[in-house]
Amino acid sequence: MAGCWVRLALITVCLLPCPAQAGGKYSREKNEVDADGKAEIEFRMAKLNQVWEKAQRLQFSPVKLAELHSDLKIQEKDELNWKKLKADGLDEDGEKEAMMRRNFNVILTKYRLDGRKDAAAMDTNYLKDSMDSENDVFDDPKLEKLWNKATTSGKFNNDEVRKLRREFQHHQDKIQEYHILRETVSRNEDIYQNVISPSEAHVKEDLLHSKHTQLKDKHRNVEASFQRLRKLINQGYDKDSEFSEPRVLELWDMAKQSNFTADELDSIKEELKHFETKIEKHQHYKEQLDLSHQKLKHVETIGDKEHLSRNKEKYAMLTEKTKELGYKVKKHMQDLLARLSKGGLNHNEL
Repeated sequence: MAGCWVRLALITVCLLPCPAQAGGKYSREKNEVDADGKAEIEFRMAKLNQVWEKAQRLQFSPVKLAELHSDLKIQEKDELNWKKLKADGLDEDGEKEAMMRRNFNVILTKYRLDGRKDAAAMDTNYLKDSMDSENDVFDDPKLEKLWNKATTSGKFNNDEVRKLRREFQHHQDKIQEYHILRETVSRNEDIYQNVISPSEAHVKEDLLHSKHTQLKDKHRNVEASFQRLRKLINQGYDKDSEFSEPRVLELWDMAKQSNFTADELDSIKEELKHFETKIEKHQHYKEQLDLSHQKLKHVETIGDKEHLSRNKEKYAMLTEKTKELGYKVKKHMQDLLARLSKGGLNHNEL
């Protein structure tokens, strides 16, 4: 079993050349904090720092870097939690470890950091910021056809069209994540088939089942999302709807279709209102970060040191705030999906 994970790790984490010297930048001593107790690196895990530094060298946009940072923070939290589980002997079949490796591969592919594409040819705007998506064409033919139907139906005013655009973009992101996961599963299929010994056949069967279950769940989620869009195009927006953010609407639909009591639905609704406010705040900071970046580049060309210093301070503040809110939004979404899919919320957390 150990041999399986060694080979998986070699395949997964071949992002950058390894340091030639022990005790280098990614040694265990440097993996936490320096001798003075001051953090020198962004993440506690060396492989995540490799990804982060590669993205910086490729000069990702500030908003895209903030999105990547949020994903890596969640990955780090999950992996550190898994290490505790493993130490307590709670992942004997390796299922949780396998899922984390898949999730890491998804991040690498999502941001084109898996080493399979020429970095120089990479589209630095690969992850579309919602504020710049008005003129995008949807990649999925069914989605593009549905969008054309929506925009020519006359059912939606300008505000509703912008709102609908966010819903379509959200669905396209789901399609992208599904295809990335499917590709990741396919690439690693032979590893599970060939590395694990016949004596561990039951472990191999469990791991393969876990992978395909995750893939089926993702596909079912994509299909449900598309059906929601079709219904929305036919019926229009509910004028009395409590929410406007696509992710919150999706969660609210999930809650209403479950067997919650009226009181439970009221509690869910209140939490979703708070979640929507958090999303809107995050979106605001992303937009401000983008504007700050443009202004900073402009001030740099002028050469005014006083203005440059002030703009750098504001840019740094917006960067950190966008990272922080991005993590909170994604983690909250992750928690809500997990809790709603189990059919109940822990009301002590509301």
